[in-house]
Amino acid sequence: MHPYFEHDLAQTRRQFFGSTGVRLGAAALAGVLANSGSASAADATGGKVHPALPGFPHFPPKAKSVIYLHMNGGPAQMDLWDYKPGLNEYFDKDLPDSVRQNQRITTMTSGQKRLPVAPSKFKFAQHGQCGRWVSELLPHTAQHVDKIALVKSVHTNAINHDPACTFVMTGSEVPGKPSLGSWVSYGLGAETNNLPSFVVLTPTWSAKAAAQALFTRMWSSGFLATSYSGVALRSVGDPVLYIQNPPGVESRDRRAMLDVLSKLNQRQFQELGDPEIQARIAQYEMAFRMQGSVPELVDLKGETKETLEAYGPDVNTPGTFAASALLARRLVERGVRVVQLLHRGWDQHGNLPGDITLQCRDVDQPCGALLNDLKQRGLLDTTLVVWGGEFGRTVYSQGQLTKETYGRDHHPRNFCMWMAGGGIKGGISFGETDDFSYNVVENPANVNDLNATILHCLGIDHERFTYKFQGLEQRLTGVEGPKIIPELLA
Repeated sequence: MHPYFEHDLAQTRRQFFGSTGVRLGAAALAGVLANSGSASAADATGGKVHPALPGFPHFPPKAKSVIYLHMNGGPAQMDLWDYKPGLNEYFDKDLPDSVRQNQRITTMTSGQKRLPVAPSKFKFAQHGQCGRWVSELLPHTAQHVDKIALVKSVHTNAINHDPACTFVMTGSEVPGKPSLGSWVSYGLGAETNNLPSFVVLTPTWSAKAAAQALFTRMWSSGFLATSYSGVALRSVGDPVLYIQNPPGVESRDRRAMLDVLSKLNQRQFQELGDPEIQARIAQYEMAFRMQGSVPELVDLKGETKETLEAYGPDVNTPGTFAASALLARRLVERGVRVVQLLHRGWDQHGNLPGDITLQCRDVDQPCGALLNDLKQRGLLDTTLVVWGGEFGRTVYSQGQLTKETYGRDHHPRNFCMWMAGGGIKGGISFGETDDFSYNVVENPANVNDLNATILHCLGIDHERFTYKFQGLEQRLTGVEGPKIIPELLA
């Protein structure tokens, strides 16, 4: 017999283990099929299609879910959170060499003859009992500073968007690693059977049309099963493609088709032992259940007039940041574990004052409303809200500098992020930068320090949360000594 056909007919070592140890996953598969009337192993896991891993969480969590508000492109920290009034006297003066310290800069400004200092043109004021200085661009978020822990000393190695976004979302600049949401979904499971445990929203933006691309690796499951990838809801049209049955197809017809398809997939799994086949079955079943859950999710008729007005005038326009922020609250309310909002348009190399004003108008009121909404509903104590970008911006101007306009280049040395809600101490600031918002001078915070802190709030010890891949015990937080930041914890 030809060796290929002999191999094809014989049970390989992988198939053997696939039909024994790996096939123990059939219990989870039975849970997936529970809602279709099949055998229900979900009963043994409290009725959950995807329960937490054994032993998870490692200790009692403060937060059960995460809403991650990512400002894609890199918000300018000195125009929003890092108040530097002394910069006014340096207007249009060259950035001192003692500040730059021969640090690398991008090719977009390395060819400039000068690096003129551009103080923020926006006014700052103190807010809350903590007296936090906040830009006039964020009047609504400023009302909640006593709930917020501001981290002013976040830093990263990447100086370009692709690796920087990959690092922020996966803990590594190397593509192929699972995203934060996928790790959390894998470890803690789902609280709902009718919606994915990890949902991604990509709202529209108001600044210039050309914006940095979003890469699916920002919500990918990497080397974890594909069922842990984030499910992206569309910002226009139906939130999910083909969520509606085509004309002439009833729900019972779709159910019958899925039952037959499930049998075919199970037969293939018995032959090949590939766990991804189980993931495929789970995704088909989730899609069927979402036909009922998603239309109800996006129907805002049940929200009060006061709630809708709090999120701002854009809330009734599908796909806006305001509508997405409200959906984020509705998602965690329904048991979704991680919601990720990715707002584009923050890469402001020129005309920063004009563009950042539009971007803040998109996000400021909804962010404030989201914190207040969660608080009023008793959800803020169990929902961790994270806000930030992939890096900051330079204090020197890119291109033309005037009193009214300037641009800023990428700056990975320091930028600001904030956290609020489950497990976080409000009204505090961590870390400090120099007078030029150019270097960290106190309490540096690596991106993976923040990821370790996020996992801690969820009851997960980041050092014990591993997955063996390519011979290594992989972790979201990597192996370079990340640590939780205890000062941020309530």
